[in-house]
Amino acid sequence: MHWDHIIRNGKIVTPHEIYEADIYIQNGKIAAISQAMLEGTAEVETDASGRYVLPGLMDTHVHSRDPGATHKEDFYHSTRAAAAGGITTIFEMPNTSPPLNNVENFHKQAANLQEKAHVNFGLWGICLGSLNLNDLQGLNEAGVIGFKYFWGYAINKKTFQLVYNYTPDMNDVIPPCHDGEVYEMFEEVSKTGKVFAIHAENNNLINLLTERVKQSGRTDYDALVEGRPNLAEELTVQTGISFAKTTGARLHILHVSTAEAVELIGCAQREGLPITAETCPQYLFLTNQDYEKIGTAMKIYPLVKFQKDQDRIWNGISEGVITVVCSDHAPHTEEEKNGDLWSVPAGSCGVETLVPLMLDAVSKNKLSLQQAAALLSENPAKQYGIYPQKGALQVGSDADITIVDMEKEAEIKKEHLHSKTKVSAFDGFKVKGMPVATIVGGKVVMKDGHIVSGPVGTLVTPNK
Repeated sequence: MHWDHIIRNGKIVTPHEIYEADIYIQNGKIAAISQAMLEGTAEVETDASGRYVLPGLMDTHVHSRDPGATHKEDFYHSTRAAAAGGITTIFEMPNTSPPLNNVENFHKQAANLQEKAHVNFGLWGICLGSLNLNDLQGLNEAGVIGFKYFWGYAINKKTFQLVYNYTPDMNDVIPPCHDGEVYEMFEEVSKTGKVFAIHAENNNLINLLTERVKQSGRTDYDALVEGRPNLAEELTVQTGISFAKTTGARLHILHVSTAEAVELIGCAQREGLPITAETCPQYLFLTNQDYEKIGTAMKIYPLVKFQKDQDRIWNGISEGVITVVCSDHAPHTEEEKNGDLWSVPAGSCGVETLVPLMLDAVSKNKLSLQQAAALLSENPAKQYGIYPQKGALQVGSDADITIVDMEKEAEIKKEHLHSKTKVSAFDGFKVKGMPVATIVGGKVVMKDGHIVSGPVGTLVTPNK
């Protein structure tokens, strides 16, 4: 027998067990897993001695800005960064230019990204209220991973782009949807059976409180938080849960940042409602106290908040309330992030630092390596309907594999990141535990921190 690739001597990690075995790959699939050496030769052999072999890790929340603001990031660079960080599959967010709001734009985007993809990718569809309510079923059939609604954001009438920090005096802008329009979106998405994911911030409250704080003249980070408080997330999560309860929609709360949201989501789950949640490293490793050291690179929406929130989010992971951790990768240039706190854009690099930070959490006993495999691979694969094609180390699954060295220590340095622009809130963080190989469809894309392959990723759609 001649195998395409054999991974030898590694410790295989799944959410359910850790054991030593070799993995045999043929035609992009896992063909065999054996503790005894099988006969045959291989085109490529990887020695994973002393290292852990995980099902290919995923980042379900990435803004590559392609097409659109490609001076900040593009898909070629974001997927190189993903591969460098041990990620084998990303889900690309739909607020591009043009947005992914109909079937035609779905196919255009799939073709645009395919030639640049160093890792596999799924595509989110966007919900724009009445502007594309009738397009959602077509997007579902085309193969979107799920649907995203940026709750509380206005829309440019000409470009359909999101408008941040909406005020009524803006020209050529469609105001944020009212609750009746949001309810209709819940109804329509529920018919597809796919996830309805929401950016949960209450725009009316934020506008009122932000204006009050600005009038005080304060420019400190806690002033910014007073303008976008925990209540803004709490209100929207509560409304979303109520809508999901009535419509049957599979609600997913994006980038949970508050203790209040964790409590609400946990209660809804115990009631048996189909509510899921994710969080991001910024809410797990940073608090408002870090702003003085990190600066505007830490400005991300929803905002990083307080220690009590971080503690409750970690508990939410332990309790199984939060089942996915992702990055919300959304780069801006150094120039754009260099300004006063009120005016600089929100967002930062994250796809390359997600896995190292979570592995460091394993090293610090905040969670187990098996929990990390669940949060970053099996759970999202199951949630978005691509398991066991992805998220599994099983015979027949795609040969997407992340190999990690839990003894390897490193310092995150923004100048070493592979993104087009490199602003990171985690610049200078020291970590223990690093991805050392990223294998996509059996092909080695990253080895020992170096990208060793061109684009090999393919579009991922939910299992029919």
